[in-house]
Amino acid sequence: SPHILTMYWSLSVSVFAVGGMVSSFTVGWIGDRLGRVKAMLVVNVLSITGNLLMGLAKFGPSHMLIIAGRAVTGLYCGLSSGLVPMYVSEVAPTALRGALGTLHQLAIVTGILISQVLGLDFLLGNDEMWPLLLGLSGVAALLQFFLLLLCPESPRYLYIKLGKVEEAKKSLKMLRGNCDPMKEIAEMEKEKQEAASEKKVSIRQLFTSLRYRQAVIVALMVQISQQFSGINAIFYYSTNIFERAGVDQPVYATIGVGVVNTVFTVISVFLVEKAGRRSLFLAGLMGMLISAVVMTVGLVLLSQFAWMSYVSMVAIFLFVIFFEVGPGPIPWFIVAELFSQGPRPAAIAVAGFCNWTCNFIVGMCFQYIADLCGPYAFVIFAALLLVFFLFAYFKVPETKGKSFEEIAAVFRR
Repeated sequence: SPHILTMYWSLSVSVFAVGGMVSSFTVGWIGDRLGRVKAMLVVNVLSITGNLLMGLAKFGPSHMLIIAGRAVTGLYCGLSSGLVPMYVSEVAPTALRGALGTLHQLAIVTGILISQVLGLDFLLGNDEMWPLLLGLSGVAALLQFFLLLLCPESPRYLYIKLGKVEEAKKSLKMLRGNCDPMKEIAEMEKEKQEAASEKKVSIRQLFTSLRYRQAVIVALMVQISQQFSGINAIFYYSTNIFERAGVDQPVYATIGVGVVNTVFTVISVFLVEKAGRRSLFLAGLMGMLISAVVMTVGLVLLSQFAWMSYVSMVAIFLFVIFFEVGPGPIPWFIVAELFSQGPRPAAIAVAGFCNWTCNFIVGMCFQYIADLCGPYAFVIFAALLLVFFLFAYFKVPETKGKSFEEIAAVFRR
């Protein structure tokens, strides 16, 4: 029945986030136990396993293998989306930390675009080739495995966690070239002393200590704002939205969204260190709010004015552009910036769990909301975006160019 089909569709979309929710809590543990690079190497096994399940779906109960494969791949992504920003924030120079952190989002949107193109009917999105399409991400995991063998371990992890001074210097020289590493070593020593005074922080302590409360609230809200902004509703169901807007070939419009998504993520790489995190985050939220309102007006008036389909399409593209300006890339790395070495693993785990939980809620519920509310579905997201904008205006600090200790001092004040 249509009800069962909707349930399977929603479940196959959202179970990916369930895997992310479960594994996000182990990010800090596995990152500290194995080291940043080894942890990223090991978790690739989950990606390959999940993609094999989906790639072999035609030889078994297809819907169950796809759902299982999506869940296992979600386990991988929950770990990867925590380990990668943690590693990048620790190896990046302070002046380039935001730009390099944004590359994580660029990798995600590039993958989305490639999958959209490969999903065209005349390529892999047909009755014969769809298992290959679903299993192809395993190739990316294999590529990452071999490339990670060339990556040095995080000097911050080596120096602060393990106390290996010479190995940290060697890692810095590999990352920076022949420059003198002593300035960064001195900064790490200061951070190490701070971490020694506060010890390792558990998730429970993160919520019970007044010292971290403001930073935790900010970290959770930026994750919630990313997912409840409505962007995943567009990514997951954009083809359906374009069909309602009267587009003849909605799949190509969806690919157009992917292209815009990728181009403006590249632009944000250069903007984030010039304009700062806070200003870009605020600009992105306000732009998305206006776009959501315009999109709703376009969909509501579509039956009266045919040209409103173009208004809706432009609004969708602008929505994606403003998302990639700030709310898309910034939450992935700003959490690592908001906390010093002691509470950072616990904070990243909690923030990751929050992000994936919100992702699951949107993926599972949006189709039902769209069926219930019709063209007014994005009014809900517009109201939420207004709340997120007001919160960010009053509570989110600027972290551009600041050391981890300076950022922690902002919250202590």
